[in-house]
Amino acid sequence: MVDRRATTVRELREAGYEPVSVREEMRRNLIAGLREERDLFPGIVGYDETVLPRLQNAILSAQDIILLGERGQAKTRIIRGLTALLDEWMPALDGVEIPENPYAPISAPGRRLVDEFGENAPIRWVHRSERYAEKLATPDITIADLIGEIDPIKVAEGRYLSDELTMHYGLIPHTNRGIFAINELPDLAERIQVGLLNVMEERDIQIRGHKVRLALDVLIVATANPEDYTNRGRIITPLKDRYGSQIRTHYPQAIEDEIAIMEAEGQSYRSDEFEVIVPDHMKEIVAEITRLARRSPDVNQRSGVSVRASVANYEALLANALRRAIRLGERAVVPRLSDLPFVMPALQGKVELETVEEGRDEQVLERLLQGAVVAVFNRRCSVADLADVVDAFSEGESVETGENLPSSAYEELLTRVSGLSGAVDAVAPGAPPAVLASAVEFLLEGLHLNKRLNKEALAGRTRYRG
Repeated sequence: MVDRRATTVRELREAGYEPVSVREEMRRNLIAGLREERDLFPGIVGYDETVLPRLQNAILSAQDIILLGERGQAKTRIIRGLTALLDEWMPALDGVEIPENPYAPISAPGRRLVDEFGENAPIRWVHRSERYAEKLATPDITIADLIGEIDPIKVAEGRYLSDELTMHYGLIPHTNRGIFAINELPDLAERIQVGLLNVMEERDIQIRGHKVRLALDVLIVATANPEDYTNRGRIITPLKDRYGSQIRTHYPQAIEDEIAIMEAEGQSYRSDEFEVIVPDHMKEIVAEITRLARRSPDVNQRSGVSVRASVANYEALLANALRRAIRLGERAVVPRLSDLPFVMPALQGKVELETVEEGRDEQVLERLLQGAVVAVFNRRCSVADLADVVDAFSEGESVETGENLPSSAYEELLTRVSGLSGAVDAVAPGAPPAVLASAVEFLLEGLHLNKRLNKEALAGRTRYRG
């Protein structure tokens, strides 16, 4: 740890500070983190055996990086997490536009400051959060935004155009000794991509033909979506060649990972006023909807189906359960199958359907909901084990469910329908009434989708019968 009490170059030197390149700094901190078995990328789920080892190899190799993947695969979050591999504090010359190495400044203002003050040149301490810059690639980005431009105000003050002091530096020089990220790189105009070539290889910049050499020390990372290569733009070959590692991201491969992300990212409604309980079968159904959408021929797979779809559906499901609890004066907020149709607006905003007949959009999404329910039911339950319940309905039993029914209404069903109480106990053992209500709806809908019960839609209710 460097003593942050140093305020001048002399004090910094006396404190024993030795500068290293940003790549060497990240490699050193990564090695320390691996030895200590720290969680180097907290909040990143499902990449432990795929993306993260490749990312660590790229950092150990001191390479610039492209993360290639569909939307909602945590590319930006991973890049922002790279700042954790920087030292917490870094000294830089004070009073200079870009973060300069106090011992060896690279810009004309930095050199002038050191020439004037020598070992007494002032320094400031830069936190690692300030050593990261990010730019979303859009067609209107200019070289001036990324690299720099002549400052007309400085020219008007009497300086010559050939004077390096007339220059205003862009985002990349301002991120010297740090990490610069470009999101959606293929959207960057090709002529602007050409401007990055020197930065990537020679580590210097050119501004309007001036012979300016800034030996920049910047790790440049980028994200790209495979769809962009054909629909909106491309990465020019020389620039792509300069990136050392192209790392492919992916959607969660295990449903447990999808659920973990969904729970971590979803809005929470927990408070002293309400108790939120989400049964495992409901979490699994929400995650399964997204997973089915990623395989559906009716969904545009080039666009991908983001994990944000699971998060938005989860939030919508909880919102309707909360609305019911408020309306009925219940404390427990527990989603049920009858809440599932209320995720439709969230789902419609997160999937891009292939060309379908007008009016069929909701039918496609409805099939996804039903497919998720039956898939989870068949994983968790056996129709053969529910024979007593099916027999009870075959003998004339019928029940009504609905998202506006109180939890107490389901307790009567458990005593009335033969075999239902035992089946519910197997799904949700020892659960409170609100969770039992959710389990009842899950079992009845699962039997219906397995063609063991008939289902009739009523006004705000659903009737199941033999």
